[in-house]
Amino acid sequence: MSPQSKMTKRLSEFEIDQIVTAQAEDDTAWETPVRVQHTAPASLALPAELAARAAFLAQLHRTPNVEDWLRRVIQERVELEEAAFIGIKRSLAARAA
Repeated sequence: MSPQSKMTKRLSEFEIDQIVTAQAEDDTAWETPVRVQHTAPASLALPAELAARAAFLAQLHRTPNVEDWLRRVIQERVELEEAAFIGIKRSLAARAA
């Protein structure tokens, strides 16, 4: 198989798993590790009315503080948006194929 056809062949998830498992102990098969540094937490300014509504909802959900509730809500929303994006991307790729 030519290098070009290796790059364009679509591998199944099972085939990818087999390759990764076979190369797991071979350090030469892997790129250098990527190091990620944590940044300081970001702050977010909310209008007073929105902050009050969020605080009320945090109390309804019996969350210890509004920051924890907002973090959970934002995380859930980001996960939903990412899932929707992946779904749309897959459907567009399926139509193009």
